[in-house]
Amino acid sequence: METIPRILITPGEPAGIGPDITIKIAQAKWAASLIAVCDPDLLRERAKLLNLPLKILDSTDSEEHIPGTLTVLPTFLKTKAIPGKLNSENARYVIECLTIAAERCLQKKADALVTGPVQKSILNESGIPFSGHTEFLANVCKTPHVLMLFVVDKLRVALLTTHVPLKDVPGLITQEKIINTVRLLNSEMKKKFGFNEPNILVAGLNPHAGESGHLGREEIEIIGPAIQLLQKEKMAVQGPVSADTIFFRKESDVILAMYHDQALPVVKYAGFDHAVNVTLGLPIIRTSVDHGTALDIAGHPNTNAGSLAAAIKLAIDLV
Repeated sequence: METIPRILITPGEPAGIGPDITIKIAQAKWAASLIAVCDPDLLRERAKLLNLPLKILDSTDSEEHIPGTLTVLPTFLKTKAIPGKLNSENARYVIECLTIAAERCLQKKADALVTGPVQKSILNESGIPFSGHTEFLANVCKTPHVLMLFVVDKLRVALLTTHVPLKDVPGLITQEKIINTVRLLNSEMKKKFGFNEPNILVAGLNPHAGESGHLGREEIEIIGPAIQLLQKEKMAVQGPVSADTIFFRKESDVILAMYHDQALPVVKYAGFDHAVNVTLGLPIIRTSVDHGTALDIAGHPNTNAGSLAAAIKLAIDLV
């Protein structure tokens, strides 16, 4: 009998909607073993507030999920979490949950990690340098090169640069970075998504991809030459393509955007309630919700668990 996937879930910021949506997805049937790495009392309190049934289990065996239950690998809060109220005393708890979950995946005690939303501001204000899950997990897994990929239905968009100020983006775009990123993207699309020869479109940086140098020369001097070198390696890569038309190009299997807000507005418009963030290049499978902590609606029954459900489904598929 085939072993079912063991999926670890970190609900993220305890004052946000992460615990709420974790409880909501626990109500459904899943062809996987779901294991939350968090404080069990946090889930019990939030389930009561949401008026949803939840039985906490403590076995981490590979048993198929039973609706209305949730296996928990206990990690305890420093102080009680109040929905919508950030507390710096619980910052270390968030990091501890992530570290434990990632290490269990590295030790092959779990098959994938699905992360809920964290509040970067409270982590940094608590003295914990944290720019994002992607960078944090790369450090824990000792992986020098990782890539952020967003998936919404058939739309797949990767980012060349991630959480950096817009003014710093041009200086971070180099031929070497583009070449290494496309190589990784090409490899991971084959290995994780099953493409034989993925068609990769690379966006330009400037409006109209530089308009033949009149609106910027990065396309002529950096992006274009990098793509030509990659094409010599027999990769199906094209570009630079103007960002205002690249998302309409039907021949692409995946798009490489130059910076965060070149891609994310399109991704979130296309599927805010079911977009998934995937980290490529890690030795583990990691997917995530593509939304924030939504502190203003934490503890309220109208939270939408669609993105977390999509992240779990994709994690199962990748396993």
